[in-house]
Amino acid sequence: MPVVSVITTGGTIASRTTEGVAEPVLAGRDLLRDVADLSQFRIRNLMMKDSATLKLADMQAISHAITEEFGDPGVRGVIVLHGTDSMEETSFLAELQQTDLRPVVFTGAQFTADDERSDGPANIKLAVRTVLDWSPEEDANPAGGNVRVAFDGMVFVPRGLYKASTDSEDAFAQFNPSGQMTRLPDSDVSGIRVDVVLVPPGSDSVQIDASIAAGARGIVLACPGSGNSTPEVVEAVRRHVSNGVAVIVTSRVPQGLLSPIYGGGGGRYDLVEAGAIYSHFLRSSQARILLAALLASGADRGGIQRAFG
Repeated sequence: MPVVSVITTGGTIASRTTEGVAEPVLAGRDLLRDVADLSQFRIRNLMMKDSATLKLADMQAISHAITEEFGDPGVRGVIVLHGTDSMEETSFLAELQQTDLRPVVFTGAQFTADDERSDGPANIKLAVRTVLDWSPEEDANPAGGNVRVAFDGMVFVPRGLYKASTDSEDAFAQFNPSGQMTRLPDSDVSGIRVDVVLVPPGSDSVQIDASIAAGARGIVLACPGSGNSTPEVVEAVRRHVSNGVAVIVTSRVPQGLLSPIYGGGGGRYDLVEAGAIYSHFLRSSQARILLAALLASGADRGGIQRAFG
């Protein structure tokens, strides 16, 4: 009989509150017993972490666990119970790396299991239904891949997903104007460091230089507007790109396509001229994941440009 594998990783969905402090403490059986027949599940308690603490190595461990579950032909699909703070990153890494046609569905909760507003059970039910209703038409859609995020009655593809609310059941929004799908199955990101550097107006090169000194192989700039910065940042980009560092330009604005039209010494045109690669629509959280996977797979500059195009 086909089973649904459930991988638990912690997060709010697995949390209870003690003396005002919420911590993940609930294992898979505790989360599933009240929402579904346990006999249809195979539960794997992989980790018990607040998702804001997840390193790239932890996200890679989750993607590896999904691959291992699909080693069993009797598995119908995989559900990953995950914290919302980094769900956009881990689900996107899984989208990049997973090649099986069976569904992977991430879900979580905005409110702890002992909160009267607890949304975890409803989201688990949605994830189960998404796996069980998976259709051959979805399997055959290469643009969508096989990974989904099921949350508050909605089902998203990971690419372009971002957390839009800290205190509402509808936690996520999406900006995904592209049908492009990138597959990087041989891209273990465990040993890759890519840093996100916020570039507020008037920024200098201090944070960029510090990240490179700490061992970052890539930098993602989260810039104002359509990806603008300062002459000091442009000069830092020029220096580090000449030494082989990959620099991606994104915007701190959550919606809208980016285009390198501004000059003035620190505009996006200047950044591209200095060697930066601009991300047309992925924002910094997912641009970091894509760049790490590209570097892990050995992509050259041309490959990185195509992936972000």
